[in-house]
Amino acid sequence: MVVGIFGKVVKKEPTFLHVKTDGGLLYKVNISLYTSSKVQLGEISMHITQIIREDMHSMYGFIEVEEKLVFDTLVKLNGIGPSTALAVCSTLTPSEFSTALLSGNIDAFKKVPGIGPKSAKRILVELSDFSIENVEDKNTNTSFNEALQALESLGFKKESVKKVLSTCSANDTSSLIKEALQKLAK
Repeated sequence: MVVGIFGKVVKKEPTFLHVKTDGGLLYKVNISLYTSSKVQLGEISMHITQIIREDMHSMYGFIEVEEKLVFDTLVKLNGIGPSTALAVCSTLTPSEFSTALLSGNIDAFKKVPGIGPKSAKRILVELSDFSIENVEDKNTNTSFNEALQALESLGFKKESVKKVLSTCSANDTSSLIKEALQKLAK
């Protein structure tokens, strides 16, 4: 799986780039208008989300990791595909996205092409606990993030797992999971 790309931008359009790597390969990277405004021809380093499906193999590039996290969060939602997620990233900056979720601003999401009132409400409900700050905190604490994912995969609710993990004193992933399981079993 491709998670980043370093190379030279040889073609720039508003919604995609052609990036040539040192190995001589030329990649088409889909981008948001937000990222497009920050990209120039020449050397570039980008965060990549690669989506592989039966009918498509696509790469989506982001200059800022926060925008990538917004995109990755949106494409996990049922009914939100990569093009709609990219439209959200083109319309709202990562901080505007987080603020709109926290304040329950349905109008901010209805401005996005392809999102109507129903989809906007669903985004607000399903991502009510999302914020850029929370994502950054989780990413800096890898053990916390790994333990959270492991416990979620066992069927525990995300909210209760977060609360329990925040009270745990262990530092490594396996100890965090053991401590959290003991607390969740009570």
